[in-house]
Amino acid sequence: MIFAANFKTNHTRKSTAEYIRALNDKIESSPTEHRVFVFPPATALDSYETTATIGAQNAYPAQNGAFTGEIGVEQLEEFGIDTILIGHSERRELLGESQEAVAKKFAFFKEAGFEIIYCIGEPLEVRDQGDEAVVEYLLAQFEGIDTSYGKLIVAYEPIWAIGTGRSATVAEIESTHKALRATLPATPILYGGSVKPANIVEILSIENVDGVLVGSASLDIESFYEMVASV
Repeated sequence: MIFAANFKTNHTRKSTAEYIRALNDKIESSPTEHRVFVFPPATALDSYETTATIGAQNAYPAQNGAFTGEIGVEQLEEFGIDTILIGHSERRELLGESQEAVAKKFAFFKEAGFEIIYCIGEPLEVRDQGDEAVVEYLLAQFEGIDTSYGKLIVAYEPIWAIGTGRSATVAEIESTHKALRATLPATPILYGGSVKPANIVEILSIENVDGVLVGSASLDIESFYEMVASV
């Protein structure tokens, strides 16, 4: 299983270092075969000594250059980071990243050999139209994306369930992941959207769910590791 913690705009450099130290202690005291990812904010990226994979929540598709406010591969290489989130709905919805821009970013980081967690998801108005509309909407988010890329992980996060406390039902997750599996036969597919200790066992028991991408429930190390240790 894959457990990925997305801090978003939370935690500082100091608290991230403390979090990763605590995570390492827990993994050492109770070794796990699961893959664990942590995506801190950009200001907290560092060369951490950890068995977890540290990734970037975002980066500009360039080695370096005149891109004010962005970070590029040069900055990530300093810390040995070669894992990135791409396509998260908050960047699509709040920051206006188009599918064309997302695909361009994907192609760049694929060429750079990065492991990519690629996020897709639908708004509530699409979910309310039924499964067929949801699948059509999600598949459109693969436009320009090489789904055969060997370092690809897909994260399905229904937009209406992110940070709302409302998770998709077992039936909704099961049907959506089954449809995605037809397009992604060998790619790990994660579920995200109000994942927490109270529902982690149920979610991970669903066929075609290979792990989770966790937001707010990952900010506390006890909460996050309770999920890792639950399986």
